[in-house]
Amino acid sequence: MFGSRAVAPANLVANGKTLSNTPDRLGHLVPTDPAVGVAAIRALFEANGYVWLKGFLSRADVIDFRGWVFSHLGDTGLIQPGSDPALGIAADGVLDKGLADRRLMSLVRSAAYEGFCAQPRLSGFMDQFLGGLSYLHKRRLMRFTQPGTPAATPAHYDLVYLRGGTSRLVTAWIPIGDTPVEMGGLAYLEGSHAIGTAMEARLEKDNAALAPAERISAFNRNMTEGGWVSKDLPDMAARFDTRWLVADYEAGDVVLHSPFMIHASTTNRSADRRIRLSTDIRYQNVDDEIDARWSNHWSLDDTL
Repeated sequence: MFGSRAVAPANLVANGKTLSNTPDRLGHLVPTDPAVGVAAIRALFEANGYVWLKGFLSRADVIDFRGWVFSHLGDTGLIQPGSDPALGIAADGVLDKGLADRRLMSLVRSAAYEGFCAQPRLSGFMDQFLGGLSYLHKRRLMRFTQPGTPAATPAHYDLVYLRGGTSRLVTAWIPIGDTPVEMGGLAYLEGSHAIGTAMEARLEKDNAALAPAERISAFNRNMTEGGWVSKDLPDMAARFDTRWLVADYEAGDVVLHSPFMIHASTTNRSADRRIRLSTDIRYQNVDDEIDARWSNHWSLDDTL
């Protein structure tokens, strides 16, 4: 078990910028024991824009699934030959990125991945959390990030990509394997569900004159490149006088966040050359309007 750190980690990097590790700019997510009950979890979610459920899923099942994923990516040059796939140790050679991408697209269509995302404990909990039958969007993303590469997701909030349906959405981000801070798991801008709500209200006003298809697009003329809020994480923390919250995630953890909560990732700087693997899936009440664009499997070229 990683436990909680007394001080914020140093040298976290995202998109070429080093995050300040002063207490007013970098802190830690607060974990929640799922045993506190759905009502308490919902209250924390509404207050903070996120809830980090510690050990919600079976640790062994998550690690087994990690091994299954990497075993199917082994011939792409992603993992070290002869190593245990569940460890996810990056190979020293060249990755066949095209093959890896094609293989990943097939894995998210598989029965095994479907079963991982729809496991009974998670689906039953989401029914309770949403106060009715939950709907799990078909478009579900699974990502791997190699150590030593500059890859990092810029700051954004999810509703930008889901404007064609209800805003009463919940994202579940699941680290598939232990993901200490150095591996660059999700970072959340503290209190930013209020910031995201205000940003979206302004954009809704700016987008009012656009055609319906353009209005819901993350790539419309009023948006920044790719729908990102910013690629400069240190500047965002200073501009809004808040801090980025990070965590040492473990296999079995699940983080739920608001569609308005601003989040990003940092560069994977694993000294053990471990590959970060995660999936993000989205829920809503089945009675609410569903964004039809999310009724298809995820593809890298689906423009969402």
